[in-house]
Amino acid sequence: MRQTKHDLPEASRAKIVELLNARLSDAIDLQTQCKQAHWNVRGPSFIALHKLFDEVNGDVEEYVDSLAERAVQLGGVAEGTARTVAKRSTLGEYPSKASSGREHADALSSALAAFGKSARESIDKSTELRDADTTDLFTEISRGVDKWLWMVEAHLDST
Repeated sequence: MRQTKHDLPEASRAKIVELLNARLSDAIDLQTQCKQAHWNVRGPSFIALHKLFDEVNGDVEEYVDSLAERAVQLGGVAEGTARTVAKRSTLGEYPSKASSGREHADALSSALAAFGKSARESIDKSTELRDADTTDLFTEISRGVDKWLWMVEAHLDST
């Protein structure tokens, strides 16, 4: 940990940085899954889903940056290389053969749901560590992911 005048105890900051880096790996993985869906979607809903997946990606890109910057603010290092993400991400593997809009909406909604769950778990952990700012960041991410989950899942409704 880097020396800083931040008032959170170093032991707490180290645990929070570890938590932030765990979610950073998930967020970077989610971002690549959004682009995988965006690039490869086919079918009658192509244009709507192509645009939707890119909008989701835009917000996820902001989550990535916010998580990384928070880790550095606390005296840590943001660990966001492709190799680190591949080792640490808790998200399921994206189905490389997905093609139809329904297949991509199903796969991306699963990734969004998993990421939202881990963000909510991180809210509790950062609260236990008495870091209201990181808790607020995870709450913001959770709220945003829930919105995107709702929008992507709407494409799975058959009614």
